[in-house]
Amino acid sequence: MKRNFLPTTFKVTTWEALKPYFDTLLSREINSREELVQWFKDNSELGAIVSEDMAWRYIKMTCDTENESIRDHFNDFVQNIQPKIAPISDALNKKAIEIPFLKELRKEEGYNIMIREIQKEIDLFREENIPLFTDMQTESQKYGQLNGAMSIELDGEELTMQQAGVELQSTDRTHREKVYRLMADRRLKDKETLDALFDKLIAIRHKIAINTGFKNYRDYKFKAMGRFDYTAKDCFAMHDSIAHEVVPMLNKMAKNRKTTLGINTLKPWDKAVDPEGKPALKAFESGNDLLQKSIACFNRIDPYFGECLTTMDKMGHLDLESRKGKAPGGYNYPLAESGVPFIFMNATSTLRDMVTLMHEGGHAVHAFLADKLELNDFKNTPSEVAELASMSMELISMDAWDEFFETEEDLKRAKREHLEQLIETLPWVATIDKYQHWIYEHPKHTQEEREQAWLTIFSSFSDTITNWEGLDVNKSYMWQKQLHLYEVPFYYIEYGMAQLGAIAVWKNYKEDKTKGLAGYKAALELGYTKTIPEIYKAANIKFDFSRGYIKELMAFVKEELEAI
Repeated sequence: MKRNFLPTTFKVTTWEALKPYFDTLLSREINSREELVQWFKDNSELGAIVSEDMAWRYIKMTCDTENESIRDHFNDFVQNIQPKIAPISDALNKKAIEIPFLKELRKEEGYNIMIREIQKEIDLFREENIPLFTDMQTESQKYGQLNGAMSIELDGEELTMQQAGVELQSTDRTHREKVYRLMADRRLKDKETLDALFDKLIAIRHKIAINTGFKNYRDYKFKAMGRFDYTAKDCFAMHDSIAHEVVPMLNKMAKNRKTTLGINTLKPWDKAVDPEGKPALKAFESGNDLLQKSIACFNRIDPYFGECLTTMDKMGHLDLESRKGKAPGGYNYPLAESGVPFIFMNATSTLRDMVTLMHEGGHAVHAFLADKLELNDFKNTPSEVAELASMSMELISMDAWDEFFETEEDLKRAKREHLEQLIETLPWVATIDKYQHWIYEHPKHTQEEREQAWLTIFSSFSDTITNWEGLDVNKSYMWQKQLHLYEVPFYYIEYGMAQLGAIAVWKNYKEDKTKGLAGYKAALELGYTKTIPEIYKAANIKFDFSRGYIKELMAFVKEELEAI
């Protein structure tokens, strides 16, 4: 993005240095539609610069959670800059809504969605919530610090939790159990700390909701996330559809696994190993090997996709390998000014790691495709669309997975494992989402009540074959592994919605590659200039999560699995 409003040398340092640019926007007279459009462009530029600075502070902190100076730099933004931006952003929103020329933009593509978002922000803004948002962000980052510090010692070697997870694919059952118990015990060491942290976050979030006039944080968050196209009731209906149409498939898979493994009881440490006793698939040797193979894979699907990853590599916008001190998980962070996103992940050598880069690569392609849009607000896609981009890429990319697997046998195994993982993902998404609804509908609950609610919800979406005898405590605290609960509440049902949408995109692609790919790209290029159902329609799929539609999509997945 070329700067027109701020000097090219300007860097975000303090609020005092930033404030004059906000003040200029606030005091500027708007006398025509053209001046209003330019005002929006200047506001967008300022927002992009601030957003990218915040992004880099976060990226550097997650890459090295043990570096105090990096953490302090991030906290400085959260505590001393972000709170000052909030009230003046509210003033700018109110200024925009009151400008007479806005009515000329209300019906224009992109602006109609942006104006809806501006009005939402005005409706939700409360001065008294600013320090609460600061507290919430400061507290939630402690989750990453706690998890980043977790490791186990296995046969004299220290392993991160991600590295240890690879050992659960070992064909030696005794070894798997040993690793599982070491990992579970390590997590349980922090269970009380994580419980207390979650209690604190729930209390802060509930207060934010009450301050804004909502009965609970769920209702507040639905509006804050701009969920204009569906309600909590739709989520409950989706949970029910998954329970009826997907969980039986999960049960059948677990039963087949137990039979194939030839064991009397299926335990949690038996879920990742190849059921036929083959060694774990190794998709790559190193972070660079993963990257080069991914670029080759993307190039074969569409040369533009490969070009996106190549550009990120040249700019140093990738941190792929697992190491101690890195925060858990993986993400693609859009960089609003440069337009070239950053991918962070914890790769070891597994198929899951490879799929993670396909997933985050899908997000990256989305960022590139939407970058040409006029305003930063037009690019801020809702997660129901963002995750459609990433999950569709996982499935579309399977056409070129022979870049990672040299033998036909390994390639088939990889595809089968991924589709089985897809089937497992949907019930887990329903579990986490339903759990969040319960948590925030009952904000005064005790830790004991929370544990019981978790076990009840978990049992309704898990298979009945896995034996948890002697592992009750581990099962009770499984939810603490889910980063989203701590850091991005209610950002999870989108994975289920997008997963189903991605199956539909893949189905189109399988039927007609050219047409399917064109629809996929057309949807991503829209950014957030249309509603979610309209963006799905651009991809030639439906934003529909009824039981009948889910049944149809899962029947297609079943056919594909059987055809491998």
